[in-house]
Amino acid sequence: MPKRVLRGKVVSDKMNKGITVQVLRKKKHKLYQKVINFTTKFMAHDEENSAKEGDSVVIEECRPYSKHKTWILTEVTERAV
Repeated sequence: MPKRVLRGKVVSDKMNKGITVQVLRKKKHKLYQKVINFTTKFMAHDEENSAKEGDSVVIEECRPYSKHKTWILTEVTERAV
């Protein structure tokens, strides 16, 4: 089974070896055909504490590291200024 890969923005890096990533998804309304934005927050494991708040990152599904952390940081695509 392939692992899910998501792209998002880091909204919190206050944890030790952990980050919170906000993923934006767009979906079209069935009746009105308007595009609606949905945001979901995922907690991800960051072994080197490399990601900072505002960075764009790629996360991948993995084994559970804790109660809420079931994603791992694979790469930082863009650094925050």
